[in-house]
Amino acid sequence: MKRLTTLIFAAIIAVTLSAPAWAQSTTGANTQAKTQAKKDAKEDKKDAKKKKQADKKAKKDAKKQATKK
Repeated sequence: MKRLTTLIFAAIIAVTLSAPAWAQSTTGANTQAKTQAKKDAKEDKKDAKKKKQADKKAKKDAKKQATKK
């Protein structure tokens, strides 16, 4: 019985001391990759928006040129 009590007590202490280590985030590189992916996606959206605006302006200018002739 004494051996079982010692084993249970040791297990409780081990879990108690390990809990802070489990709570820490170990995904620093993963977080940076996600942040970079978000930035890349945002830049892609900006580029797409600029391209769409440029196409719209080119179409408008072409329409102006067609009506002048």
